[in-house]
Amino acid sequence: MTDSTAVHNHDDGTVAKARKPAPAEKRRRSRRIRDSNVDRVFMIGVYALLLTFLAVVLIPLLHILASSFSSPNAVSSGRVTLWPVEFSVRGYEVAMSNPQVVTGFVNSLIYTSAGTFISLTLTIAIAYPLSRVDFVGAGIITRFVVFTMLFAGGVIPTYLVVQSLGMLDTRWAMILPQAVGVWQVIIARTYLRHSIPSELYEAAEIDGASDLRVLWSVVLPLAKPMLAVIALMYAIYQWNSYFDALLYLRSDDLYPLQLVLRNILILNTEGGTDTTTMMERRQMADLLKYSLIVISTVPVLLIYPFVARHFSKGATLGAVKG
Repeated sequence: MTDSTAVHNHDDGTVAKARKPAPAEKRRRSRRIRDSNVDRVFMIGVYALLLTFLAVVLIPLLHILASSFSSPNAVSSGRVTLWPVEFSVRGYEVAMSNPQVVTGFVNSLIYTSAGTFISLTLTIAIAYPLSRVDFVGAGIITRFVVFTMLFAGGVIPTYLVVQSLGMLDTRWAMILPQAVGVWQVIIARTYLRHSIPSELYEAAEIDGASDLRVLWSVVLPLAKPMLAVIALMYAIYQWNSYFDALLYLRSDDLYPLQLVLRNILILNTEGGTDTTTMMERRQMADLLKYSLIVISTVPVLLIYPFVARHFSKGATLGAVKG
């Protein structure tokens, strides 16, 4: 007797064989039970909402990319939609021919790499002790840390502090004043406290490991998703940093890429009394606006694939486990 049959005894003593449903048939029946009309409508609504969000994000990006590869006249006249009109790379040629763009690009790389490393190191240095339940005074220190997020000193007091420390017009002015983010400290502390079992700390202490050894050999390898998320946050902030450079920097050689791009746009919209010259400058400014957006976005897009694997895990920080 095979598995697909079953024996049933009737009252009259006869024996009948009933066929058991096959696994595929079971799956179809269970799918019909699960997929009710309400579920189908709900899933259609979910997919429609996701497609709407995708269109809202993707259409402007395609428009920017198409405009950056179009002619100045086509961009200025508004004839570009989602495909380049009168294909041209003049915007990129003008932008990259400016030596300040290259200098600003290098400066932004320095600020982003050094700033992210310093910020990540300081964040872990603060979050790790606060995550330990045996650290005396962790709750009080955490409240003081949160207090700095709710009540900041303001622009002028911060400027005076930077000035008194002699960091004006130096690279440190772009790195140290915003080195630690309170929100990132809270994320790191929460992750370390709830995602790493206390038994690991106890086992490491029994083996004679110091706190630094525990941090380096136990905590950091298990916290890679969280580190990837926080590092990406700091890197994006440092790369897009604009206001700090406007406040603290005076030398053109220290300007980050964002400030250089702003100056290029201003120079291409000002000057010239001739109508033709003003029109050409206006058209070139419109084209440069899109080309410079693409130039400043490419590095972030290139970095993301390397941290995407950890970022997908770290994006669920604080989620409730089932």
